[in-house]
Amino acid sequence: MRRFVILLLVAAALPASASIAVFVDGRSMKVADFKVLDDGMMRLTMKNGGSITVPITRIDRIIDDEVVVPELVAEVKKTIADGGVFPRRSWRFHEGSGPIFRSKYDGTIVEAARKFDVDAALVSAVIRAESDFNPREVSRKGARGLMQLMPATAQRFGVANSFDPVANIHAGTRYLHWLLQTFNGDADLAVAAYNAGEGNVWKYNGVPPFRETVNYISRIAKNIRKAIESCQIAETAEEVTAGSR
Repeated sequence: MRRFVILLLVAAALPASASIAVFVDGRSMKVADFKVLDDGMMRLTMKNGGSITVPITRIDRIIDDEVVVPELVAEVKKTIADGGVFPRRSWRFHEGSGPIFRSKYDGTIVEAARKFDVDAALVSAVIRAESDFNPREVSRKGARGLMQLMPATAQRFGVANSFDPVANIHAGTRYLHWLLQTFNGDADLAVAAYNAGEGNVWKYNGVPPFRETVNYISRIAKNIRKAIESCQIAETAEEVTAGSR
């Protein structure tokens, strides 16, 4: 973890660059600014001052502060190779691991975690990082609800109302399940993809070297490790695997 703390300090010292708009078809575009409009559209402003307006459902996500310094890319890869940011454990559902932040949504979190075979502690930690358990949260980027679903993600998982806590948690957990399966149970990569998109994980062959993503996975992993140390999460001897039961 010390290496990753150093990594965060390096990332924080670097100047921010343009945001990146990631489209649902996998394309990405650097933008100087973006704005969600009232009619279900998003305006993307280019560095040269021009702009385009597209349906927000075409936008998979907006990523802040791209960091492409070669030294940082190498440091991220070394951190993962040295054991990763998250504990090496099974992230499948098991009864000894419940939500690590108490909320009125605990029952729904456990229900979704059991249904989609994802560790409830991980779901809880992601919700804390995404919305701090505010079901009406709306980000400047257009993400909504407890697990901050972008309209495209909500559409992908059949959610008609992202402010419905049950639908939102079930969709976000189902997405986490898919990401864990896709990245062979590796929580570093799955959680990075939840933030930056699976396309960027594939593009960089690991955790993308974006300041936002690096800080995001570090914050969630820190909460998970703290819960394990306090015995709030039971240890599991299961091998790390993303397969469905």
